[in-house]
Amino acid sequence: MTKAEIVTKIAKRTGLDKDVVLVVVEQFMGAVKESLVNEEPVFLRGFGSFIIKERATKVARNISKETSIVIPAHNIPAFKPAKSFIAQVSGEIVNEEA
Repeated sequence: MTKAEIVTKIAKRTGLDKDVVLVVVEQFMGAVKESLVNEEPVFLRGFGSFIIKERATKVARNISKETSIVIPAHNIPAFKPAKSFIAQVSGEIVNEEA
């Protein structure tokens, strides 16, 4: 699903203008990016968390040139879905009280 399809779906469900929905969706994405750039995770209860994962330094090989390079440690953005979200996607039944 693309951003345009998401905007269209939300506009149909809410009755809001597509231009308004597009601004809201883009601002949401911007707020998430800004938080992660500032190394602040974003927690959306029942949906999941946008977090920063640290990747360790590693050695990579270029097989065609038979050389090795060192890839330094770095951070990457990641999404960790909530347990209830995972259960919905997998078709499992989850006890919300646990």
